Amino acid sequence: MPTALITGITGQDGLYLSELLSSKGYRVYGLVRGQNNPKAAALAVTHPFVEILTGNLLDLSSLVRAINAAAPDEVYNLGAVSFVAYSWQNARLTTDVTGGGVLNILEAVRFYQDSTGKQVRFYQASSSEMFGKVQEVPQRENTLLWPRSPYGVAKVYGHYMTVNYRESYGMHASSGILFNHESPRRGPEFVTRKVTQAVARISLGIQKDIALGNLDAQRDWGFAGDYVEAMWLMLQQPGADDYVISTGTTQSIRSLLDIAFDEVGIDDWEPHVRIDPQFFRPAEVDLLVGDSTKAATVLGWKPKVGFDELIRMMVRNDVDQQSKLAAG
Repeated sequence: MPTALITGITGQDGLYLSELLSSKGYRVYGLVRGQNNPKAAALAVTHPFVEILTGNLLDLSSLVRAINAAAPDEVYNLGAVSFVAYSWQNARLTTDVTGGGVLNILEAVRFYQDSTGKQVRFYQASSSEMFGKVQEVPQRENTLLWPRSPYGVAKVYGHYMTVNYRESYGMHASSGILFNHESPRRGPEFVTRKVTQAVARISLGIQKDIALGNLDAQRDWGFAGDYVEAMWLMLQQPGADDYVISTGTTQSIRSLLDIAFDEVGIDDWEPHVRIDPQFFRPAEVDLLVGDSTKAATVLGWKPKVGFDELIRMMVRNDVDQQSKLAAG
């Protein structure tokens, strides 16, 4: 039975990845930060097959203990301070966790390999936010990185540290440069879930409108359930490498609003949307679209769920959730 350790296990990607690995016969360990973490209690209920270990990406010794306890064949580092807007408010914490945490987990894996002689395959969750002020459209694995947020800068650090450990120590360390990927499990602070949750509440008469920033920003949005399969495929290859994971198409916030409101039967969404300057980024990333040809060719990976289907899935989930909450 192969064994995997996942950091960031309670996030949307961690939940989908743990389900995928379990379905493939893996023994799955999840790293959770802190004692009496409410997310750990929820995880134990929804994903009882996950064996929970405590640790913190800021604490190398805790990572060493977790890896020794799990004795993993594969480590997936999904843990990060991942909300871009928050990274301007807390640049230091974002840098320490999202950047420095990668170094810590790489070191812990290296120590384990040196002491046991067992090779561990490592996955690093890199991000399309590393491209920032894009220098090429679409963006590929070799496109110049120009991050435009503290989060993006921290992700660049973690990305290149992963490359460095692969080249310096011969580690099987791969990075997935994932473009935006969403699901009903996405946190409500992210714009897709913020919209679908608000649309559900508006359709039920619970909420009147939603405040947003730049409606013309465009992103390459896919389904998280598809993207975690790409993570797993990377670690099944004989050699480690970096891969862009994307749909290759872009949608604007306006398109997101069109589909979300249409799902609940509202044709004109403009009366329900107001622009609030606080939601504009200090440095905007206007157009991100990825070229995942390498992933298709080498991994045999392609996205299955389209944008329209994804947003409607999220809206239906939120209508169901909000209806239950309203009913008490």
